[in-house]
Amino acid sequence: MTQRATPPFRADHVGSLLRPDNLHAARADHQAGRITGAQLQEVEDAAVRDAVALQASAGLKSATDGEFRREQWHSDFMYSIPGIRKGALAPAMPVYRKDEQISWAPNATEVTGKLHLDQPIFGDHFRFLKQAAGPGITPKLTVPSPSMVHFRADLSKGPYTDPAEFRHDVAAVYAAQVAKIYELGCRYLQFDDTIFAFMNDPGWRERAGVDAEHQHEINVGVINDALSDKPADLALTVHMCRGNYQSAWFSSGGYDYVAEAVFGGLKVDGLFLEYDDERSGSFEPLRFVPEDQNVVLGLVTTKTPELESKDTLKRRIDEASKYVDLDRLCLSGQCGFASTVEGNTLTIDQEKAKLELIVETAQEVWG
Repeated sequence: MTQRATPPFRADHVGSLLRPDNLHAARADHQAGRITGAQLQEVEDAAVRDAVALQASAGLKSATDGEFRREQWHSDFMYSIPGIRKGALAPAMPVYRKDEQISWAPNATEVTGKLHLDQPIFGDHFRFLKQAAGPGITPKLTVPSPSMVHFRADLSKGPYTDPAEFRHDVAAVYAAQVAKIYELGCRYLQFDDTIFAFMNDPGWRERAGVDAEHQHEINVGVINDALSDKPADLALTVHMCRGNYQSAWFSSGGYDYVAEAVFGGLKVDGLFLEYDDERSGSFEPLRFVPEDQNVVLGLVTTKTPELESKDTLKRRIDEASKYVDLDRLCLSGQCGFASTVEGNTLTIDQEKAKLELIVETAQEVWG
């Protein structure tokens, strides 16, 4: 991307926001059968409007719906693909905070039929977001990366015997999603991807049972196939995340292992990269970013409430500019604030302070 008037913006936001208490209560009431789906939607609609207003008041020029209608950042999308269903809980995975280890158990992703797509997933969500955003704010849709689908899929109960055929159909589903959501007016779409970042962690590569030398290259190929017919005026970014569950993370390690193949190979407009602490490594892998991509530096952590120093943020932006021209750099939080319904250990006021810090710092750096 070369036009600064198109996303990603100088100050940006990854996606999910902390849910207000009344939305938590409404979800619990709906699950218990005390309110109808229509009543839950009324609460969600109001919460999304408030989320858009919060982002605008912080000074952001794009807005998500906070992912308020989802239980998890990825599973609601994946289980909406025809041919995939939600399976039983898989074994728990370790996740880490600074001084403790907790766990998270994902559901299995069972493939039961040939994948296809008739209607855009989250199409109704986007229609409402577009209306709520109004003039001057770009509505941004976030969805899990194709990597999340083909990497986690259990093919043992379905028709696929060749993983390459399955990956081909995953790419076709995403190509259809891109085309259909574009028809609804979406011009800013983000793929959220944990696998690229996880592959940087030697311990995770060893435990995951993948082709450690080639898995990231395979993922690049599926994403590029999905985007082969992407409209030129649709800004498509990829966010690479090390995990974000109740202020905990799944993996550590810089981008060195995947940078050359991934940064240089992805045919996307921008990269959202986590750089909020020592787990993220150095900026040196940015040397592989091609000149037609923007890099959104996730320097502001969304895991803890303490505000970063503007001077520190500016210094780190300056360090990154040794590898990517300052004109192609942007600033964001390192991840969303609530990748699951539980959210991270911040308040909504602290979340807003983080967003305002991002905007103010970006204005001082880029004007």
